[in-house]
Amino acid sequence: MLDTVTFLWIIEGSDQLSAQTRAAFSDTGNESYLSSVSAWEIAVKHMLGKLPLPQPPERFIPKYRRLHRIETLPFDEDAALHLPRLAEHHKDPFDRMLICQAIAHGLAIVTPDPLITRYPVRTLW
Repeated sequence: MLDTVTFLWIIEGSDQLSAQTRAAFSDTGNESYLSSVSAWEIAVKHMLGKLPLPQPPERFIPKYRRLHRIETLPFDEDAALHLPRLAEHHKDPFDRMLICQAIAHGLAIVTPDPLITRYPVRTLW
């Protein structure tokens, strides 16, 4: 599952992506997911003027998700119910939801965020 910033860096072809991340993302044997939480975060930040996009989020996200063969991962009740069990290492509510999703669905999070490594979730960077 891609962290929000990882999704944006993949789209722009950023050199901030690690070689390991590039290799894992390019491996057609791996499935890639973008959480609906990340779509929400992108929409909110765009609406607040903190994230300029070349087109509205409702067109931008699906277009680039499909272009890069990234599946949508809905935020469900199982993920939400992990929240009370999370330690307070990370204060960002979007990242906390992604952590809950990764735990609930047994997924790794592709992220440069070192705080996420403090949770019982696999990370890749």
